[in-house]
Amino acid sequence: MKSTVETLSPTRVRLAIEVPFAELEPSLMKAYREIGAQVTIPGFRKGKVPAQVIDQRVGRGAVLQEAVEEAIPQQIVAAVKEHDVKLLGRPEVDIQEFADGQPLKFTAEVDVRPEVELPELSAISVEVDPIQIDDTEIDTQVDALRQRFATLKTVERAAADGDFVQIDLLATVDGAEVEGGQASNVSHEVGSGQLLPGLDEVLVGLSAGDEQTFVTQLVGGEHTGKDADVKVTVRTVKEKELPELDDEFAGLASEFDTLDELRDNLRERLTRVKKVEQLYAARDKALTEIVKLSGVPAPEGVVRDEVAQRKQSMAQELERVGASLTEYLEAEEKTEEQIDAELAEAATEGVKIQLVLDALADANDIQVSDDEFGHEIVHRAQRVGMAPQAYYDQLVQAGLAASVFGDVRRGKALAQIMEGVIMKDTDGNVLTLDDLRGAADDHEGHDHD
Repeated sequence: MKSTVETLSPTRVRLAIEVPFAELEPSLMKAYREIGAQVTIPGFRKGKVPAQVIDQRVGRGAVLQEAVEEAIPQQIVAAVKEHDVKLLGRPEVDIQEFADGQPLKFTAEVDVRPEVELPELSAISVEVDPIQIDDTEIDTQVDALRQRFATLKTVERAAADGDFVQIDLLATVDGAEVEGGQASNVSHEVGSGQLLPGLDEVLVGLSAGDEQTFVTQLVGGEHTGKDADVKVTVRTVKEKELPELDDEFAGLASEFDTLDELRDNLRERLTRVKKVEQLYAARDKALTEIVKLSGVPAPEGVVRDEVAQRKQSMAQELERVGASLTEYLEAEEKTEEQIDAELAEAATEGVKIQLVLDALADANDIQVSDDEFGHEIVHRAQRVGMAPQAYYDQLVQAGLAASVFGDVRRGKALAQIMEGVIMKDTDGNVLTLDDLRGAADDHEGHDHD
């Protein structure tokens, strides 16, 4: 095999590869074996069909085609190694010349990792807003606690928004009861929108014992999309009673004896949450500045693939909630071209950040230990509710284990950035990675309380 490499841009090269026909022999023999195992020819057992018979029945051209498709990726890998090409993304192959018994000549254009000139981290300074906590934010936290400890009291009046009702439902289409369209003694918060469209509007003003029929569109079953008549019968109306805001409530809702102590604790927790947000904002600003100073270009093919992947994920997510991309565009009052442009902008920035972090990891010889990789696997497996070994096996089968390894390595490079750059708030307070670790640890600890 002979190969040359031509630089097309800082992020793309063209490999020109010539493979003597003799070097295709292993791929050719493999093609005969695989085709022979697939075809059924009278008088021959599968896998025992002679090559000349396959040539007659299937065609020599089909065998050559399969051999070439099998050989090209191997030859590209060999050329990439020979020229030390830092490959990114998928090659675009163009076969120039090939005939039976003659050399295979083809080109492969590939995205490559560009050279990245990293700025001196200690020379970079970023500023973010200082942490500010308003009393109204504490009031919101306290009110959320009161809602959790609220009680329900039956009332002899019509239902209003915020009340809880016990109701019976019966759905019919064209006078016939819908299968599964009956429910008894259902608890529902008026105004929450948790059940059928149009139900909350009907419930307001109804008292215990009242019933009313309204029309709604069904979203499941054989009558999906059809209008149904739904009769709702109110059994009881209950209003929510919030506990008095005093020291007794503080003792009920927390480990604190007084309301002032509870509010102080909520302020501390909110401060920790905002500290994490503040440090993440500083991190993002630092990354943006480093990407700008390094002038790193984004490989077009990699960005294109990333945009396609993000758009597919968006469509799948919309499908999961029963919507389509067309409906989303209408709701957002955007065109598909605008969405594509937004995705391209985000993907370009994301690819540039990955390249910068990879370059920093290379420059500082950042390694990932087995323990660090294993911890990440366990963490991701827990998030999706899988056993770690099963999750890892799934990654390996999908060819994604190296991607997770790369994410861990980039995470360590990102930590070096946060340790190296100067991060401050506009009041002059210096922010450090230790603040993030402490705030995050405290926040996780409270999350598990």
